[in-house]
Amino acid sequence: MREQKTPAELLVGLDVTDDAAVYLVAPDIAIVETLDFFPPIVDDAYASGAIGAANAMSDVYAMGGEVLFALNIAAWPEDAPLAQLERVFQGATDKVAEAGGVIAGGHTVLDREPKYGLAVTGRVHPEHMLLKSRLRPGDALWLTKPIGTGVLTTAHKNGNLEAADLASAIAAMVTLNRAAAEAAVDAELHAATDVTGFSLAGHAYEMAERSSVGVRIQASRVPLLPGSRKHAESGISFGGLERNRSYFDDGTRVRFDGIDDALRTLLLDPQTSGGLLVGVPAAHAAAWQQECATRGVPSVEVGEVTAGSAGVTVVS
Repeated sequence: MREQKTPAELLVGLDVTDDAAVYLVAPDIAIVETLDFFPPIVDDAYASGAIGAANAMSDVYAMGGEVLFALNIAAWPEDAPLAQLERVFQGATDKVAEAGGVIAGGHTVLDREPKYGLAVTGRVHPEHMLLKSRLRPGDALWLTKPIGTGVLTTAHKNGNLEAADLASAIAAMVTLNRAAAEAAVDAELHAATDVTGFSLAGHAYEMAERSSVGVRIQASRVPLLPGSRKHAESGISFGGLERNRSYFDDGTRVRFDGIDDALRTLLLDPQTSGGLLVGVPAAHAAAWQQECATRGVPSVEVGEVTAGSAGVTVVS
């Protein structure tokens, strides 16, 4: 696919990978396009739809864009109640409406395992895009949501999660990154990504690698969802977590310095609909904090960008 001819209007695609594709249609307008879908991670159908929608739209926000419309992508077992699928669709429809967009269509296929997500179309001003490749030494790193959704939803699947902790995880996952993206754009920031399946440490490495900088994360500052540390301490293990460990925890991409096993697990925990990880130059720090406060975005400074070889160091 990389051998295909790339038009100049494709600002972000396979040649310059990021969270979503971006295509220039006018000097001040570019289309943002992304899609995501996956099996349900909670039992409630309405919440599953809302989580799937928020997660899919997050890539538009990670680029600094706004959502215009979306198309449903669904797979459904032939013997499963259609009323449950309707609840999935309703949860997504309401979440897209909250984003200021609309679901304009979609496609459903039969499958043994249910899956749901969206193909999302948004727009962004080409000069205001947030990119993984724009971190610079001296930037502070800020995170806009607590982590731990992978550990918690796995505990839920295992029947070992308290209702209050599940509710906290769902509340985090259905929270849109819209306000955080607006705050970043209005504060004139240029570097961001959303924290999803590759974990906080993994997505920080992506930014470091594409920006040719080092990243230092202070683990004690990273916000955690209620109950997540307890389940991480139990030695919980699942596919996404082990894949992140295998790839990122190699002492080169991500290096942990004096971090206990539970916190190490959480820093490598694959997230669903996680927050934005944002690079904030010192000159823009006051504006960023003011924009976050105005919009009610609970951002936390969790690290810094350093000169040197690309990689992530996690310290206590």
